[in-house]
Amino acid sequence: MNESAVIIATVVAAHFLALISPGPDFLLVIRSALRNNRRRAVGVALGIALANGIYIVLCMVSVGAVIAHSIWLMFLLKIIGGAFLLYVAYGALRAKRSDYAFITQTPQNAGQKAAPSFWAEFFLGIASGLSNPKNIVFYLSLFSVVLTPQISMGLTVALGVWMVLLVFVWDAMIIFVLSQHKVRRAFGKVAFYVDKTAGILLGLMGGKLLHSAVKETV
Repeated sequence: MNESAVIIATVVAAHFLALISPGPDFLLVIRSALRNNRRRAVGVALGIALANGIYIVLCMVSVGAVIAHSIWLMFLLKIIGGAFLLYVAYGALRAKRSDYAFITQTPQNAGQKAAPSFWAEFFLGIASGLSNPKNIVFYLSLFSVVLTPQISMGLTVALGVWMVLLVFVWDAMIIFVLSQHKVRRAFGKVAFYVDKTAGILLGLMGGKLLHSAVKETV
């Protein structure tokens, strides 16, 4: 195996392991899958993938390095990200038990309940992906390995496209599994507690981001 293949394999493996690790985006996908039908929930997966794609492009053209090394830009990103996660957490924690009753209903009856549109979920996914400062730092670290004379620009672009597609496919797979009627019925019995747990975790992540932002500027 030549040096280029080793670099690519290492980056692909690191990206996949990071992708399957639970984080804000992962929790958001689960919430969307349980609270929406499949078509609407795919919007959040597409939004998250697009946000990742934006950061990947920025890192490929070296703008990501400027953002990651700017104290005030990272401070602003952390403040926005922390506030966003707290906002989503608040929505999860304030929901009533009756708000989850539709999950165990048939698709026809469940569709009668007002739910966020595809585009609302799409923009929520973009906001989640862009407001997470760890994303740009992660991709910057990956592309600092990839952007070498041994790796052609064409291969670098192909790797970036692969990463975006993998993010979308992984999140879409989660949505597909959770949108199955039998799975939804099983989750429906504990959805209230799952959402509350997700809300607490998102709130802790948001608080940690805000604390990190304030701590680094003091």
